Amino acid sequence: MADIAGLYHEEHGPADAEPLLLSPGLGGLGNFWRPNIAALAERYRVIVFDHRGTGRSDRTIGETTDIADIAADMLRLLDGLGIDRAHVAGQAVGGLAGLILALDAPARIGSLTVINGWSRPDAHLHRCCDLRLALLHDGGAEAYLRAQPIFMYPARWIPEHEGELASETELHLAQLAGIPTKEKRSEMLRRFDVDDRLGGIGAPVLLISAEDDMLVLPSCSERLAKRIPDAEHVALRFGGHACSVTDPARVNALMLDFLSRHPIGDPPIVCPV
Repeated sequence: MADIAGLYHEEHGPADAEPLLLSPGLGGLGNFWRPNIAALAERYRVIVFDHRGTGRSDRTIGETTDIADIAADMLRLLDGLGIDRAHVAGQAVGGLAGLILALDAPARIGSLTVINGWSRPDAHLHRCCDLRLALLHDGGAEAYLRAQPIFMYPARWIPEHEGELASETELHLAQLAGIPTKEKRSEMLRRFDVDDRLGGIGAPVLLISAEDDMLVLPSCSERLAKRIPDAEHVALRFGGHACSVTDPARVNALMLDFLSRHPIGDPPIVCPV
C-alpha cells in the first residue's frame, strides 16, 4: 500500500510484468476489484486505487469535479510509479476516465477495457442519479448503501450473498464520502460527453456489458462499439452493473484473453476527429 499525489493505491503481481491499472466506478473504492485481482495478477502488474475524494485517498476535491479529473489522477499515479504505458480497465465511471485517457493521452494507453460504460448520459441515467441522490438525502447514508445492491447486482444473485453484502455495507459506511462529494461525483456523470470524439480512439478497446444492468442500458455499450474503431464488444446475459463481481470468472477470462492479444507496444498513430 502507498500514497502518490494523495491517491491510495496497491500493487499486486509481478513487478516486471506489463502494468494493468484498474479504475473503479462511482463508489471510487479500489477494493471493488477484489474478485478479479488474483486472476489478473498472475500475469500482470495490477494497480488498484481509490479515487480522490473517496476511501483512503485524499478526501479534498474542488467545487466541481469531472471525469477528466479522475483521468488526470490516473496519469499522476502512472507517473509516480514510473510507468510510461499501461493497460487500463475501468468499470462505469472508471471506464469513462479510460475513454478520456485514450482520447487525450493515447501514448499512455496500451489497451482499454470498459465495463458497462457510456459515451454520454441518457434519460435513464439521469433518472437513476436523481433517485440515488434522493435516497441519500432523505434516507441517509445507511439507506443509500443498503439500496445499492438493487442497482448493482442481479436480483437472484443478492439473496445468495447477503452476508457479503452486509459486510460490504459496513465497509462502505466506514469509508463513505460525504453528501457534498457524492453530489459532485453524481453530477459529473451528467456532464460527461465524448460521443462525437469516439472515432479518434486508436487503442485496442474491449467493451463488456450486461443485459440485466439496472443502471446503464446495454444500448450504451452498443453505441460505443459502433463509434470506436475496431472495438470488441461482449454482451453478457447475466451479471448486472457489477458483473465483474457477480461473474468474475467470466470477466477475468475475457480480460485476460483480450490483454494477451494486445501486448503493450508502440503508441498508436491517431488522427484527430
